[in-house]
Amino acid sequence: MWKHLDDYQIILGSQSPRRVELLRGLDLPFEQIRLEGVDESYPTDLPLEEIPLYIARVKAEAYRPLLGERTLLITADTLVFIGDKVLGKPRDAAEAKAMLRELSGQKHTVTTGVVLMTAERSVAFSDTATVEFLPLTDEEIDYYVTRYQPLDKAGAYGIQEWIGYRAIRRIEGSFYTVMGLPVHLAVSSSKARRSKRFLIPTSLSRAHVSWMLEARTSSLVGSRCMCTALLERTTWTGR
Repeated sequence: MWKHLDDYQIILGSQSPRRVELLRGLDLPFEQIRLEGVDESYPTDLPLEEIPLYIARVKAEAYRPLLGERTLLITADTLVFIGDKVLGKPRDAAEAKAMLRELSGQKHTVTTGVVLMTAERSVAFSDTATVEFLPLTDEEIDYYVTRYQPLDKAGAYGIQEWIGYRAIRRIEGSFYTVMGLPVHLAVSSSKARRSKRFLIPTSLSRAHVSWMLEARTSSLVGSRCMCTALLERTTWTGR
């Protein structure tokens, strides 16, 4: 099934258990490596739809020292948008409840940016889905936040959890994009990895990222140095 990836060590550069679950669902052997301290801030003038891919690129750059000649790295970032407001991960339960009150009875969009990178080339893409919530009561919001502790999720909710059963009226787009990794696009992109039309030479990708980082503070360099030393590995084998 995955013969085109047989000669690659696949690394999922993510702390997200949802992305682990989705990648495992493909019966694809991979190693999860968690880096602490990756700076996920972004330029304030960046168009909203470009933010997740920007952060996914920054994450990929943080993992660059771990890439061998036959390594395929996967990084991703997911954000929720309602109107012109960005909903990332809530800082505490109070903020999580405030986010859910904003989403209650409303439509919002979820964008996931993904980077597939080898030592020589990379491909980057993003996917967006529109989600419509049913109205939620304060009691329901309190129950979900207390029971499921969604502080590690953009928009303070996981679509695969209780709130997805209770509150999702409609989705336009991929369920997996909302969950955190559009696996259908990741698969097609990995199969096209030898095509120059789809792959960006790593040297150009690095230059583009360097240009983007000029708008950021120099603290990112320190963050990258720190996070490469603070990593945790977990290996998953295909079924």
